[in-house]
Amino acid sequence: MNHSPIYISREDYTKLHLLLATALHTHPNAARAQLRAELDRAVVINPAAFPADVVTMEATVEFEDLGTGEVEEYTITFPERADIERKRISILAPIGTALIGCRVGDVVEWSTPGGVRQLKVRRVKAPLVSAGSAAAGPAIFASATT
Repeated sequence: MNHSPIYISREDYTKLHLLLATALHTHPNAARAQLRAELDRAVVINPAAFPADVVTMEATVEFEDLGTGEVEEYTITFPERADIERKRISILAPIGTALIGCRVGDVVEWSTPGGVRQLKVRRVKAPLVSAGSAAAGPAIFASATT
């Protein structure tokens, strides 16, 4: 498990707490408890000041498994929008929980059903935002320089 701070937008923080409030009472499990622990250590940031290189909900993240060298790319999403064939992974999946709030260059260690993995965040593509949103702007792809 990663122990450095993670960064969450105020909106994501609120939505994820609502998800957990419902899910923990109906179907408690280790993934939900891990997400709660991640949120408990999160630094909550206003959207206007949010760094472009942080994994948020609906962001696409490219990461490398340091054990195998395999590079994968997924969009982190809410459970009802998850679709592995479309490379959309639930925030409640172990890797989704591990990556949320991390910055480009961060390395996280996380237990998955396949064993412990060390994942390095390589790039983050910010989610598309509607034109009416205060945080609207072009999608930004931030990359690691190392």
